[in-house]
Amino acid sequence: MPVLRIDSLDRPELADFAGLTDVAMRRLLEPEGGLYLAESSKVIERAVDAGHVPRALLLQERWLPDLQGVLERFPDVPAFVADDALLTELTGFQMHRGALASMHRPVLPDARELLRDARLVVVLEDIVDHTNVGAAFRSAAGLGADAVLISPRCADPLYRRSVRVSMGTVLQVPWTRIGEWREAGPMLHELGFTIAALALSDDAVPLPAFAATAPDRVAVVMGTEGDGLSRRALAAADVHVEIPMLHGVDSLNVAAASAVALYALTTARQAD
Repeated sequence: MPVLRIDSLDRPELADFAGLTDVAMRRLLEPEGGLYLAESSKVIERAVDAGHVPRALLLQERWLPDLQGVLERFPDVPAFVADDALLTELTGFQMHRGALASMHRPVLPDARELLRDARLVVVLEDIVDHTNVGAAFRSAAGLGADAVLISPRCADPLYRRSVRVSMGTVLQVPWTRIGEWREAGPMLHELGFTIAALALSDDAVPLPAFAATAPDRVAVVMGTEGDGLSRRALAAADVHVEIPMLHGVDSLNVAAASAVALYALTTARQAD
């Protein structure tokens, strides 16, 4: 990459990094512009290792050595270097992690192809908080999920906060968007998945009991933070599963629930 030291913001290539604190704008700009942002040298390296291609880098001078390998792999992609004050003016925040990369957004895979060899998958329905999406992906990566499926209205896993919270694991875990339940439910059943909805319902099975006898292919469905799963998701499910709780607490945050559910299912399978 050519290293370009800048002292003004009048370059059109810097538009990828402008106004990063304007959440509403970025949610529209990034998918429509075919880009996403990777923050920190570790996450940028994970993106590149996953086969993603950078459009441009923005970094503080002291981070150049950490990204030398990335710079060498993409000699034609510009790396803009500036002082902290100029970087803050451009992005709208202080770059504590020192480096940002605008990345070409990869084409999402076909769901059937993605699930061909999967046994345990997570389905995120309409989760609107990017932090929770990123944390759920980190649980999926660390606790044995083979893939993640997200609903049409679920927050973008490649949004900057999601990527950061996931520690870059959204770039490692296979994922794609699926259609509405009238399409997604039959597809999962056709592929041999039992749909297990994490939900508080009168006929819900305790998670330990479900995990002990879980079928070979399971799709664990997690709902939105406020209202939980939709009626369509609950109707599409083969079984409702609940995490036993104590001290009058009825449920966990969706990200925590994903970790508990995946741990229980993965541990039970390893014990077989």
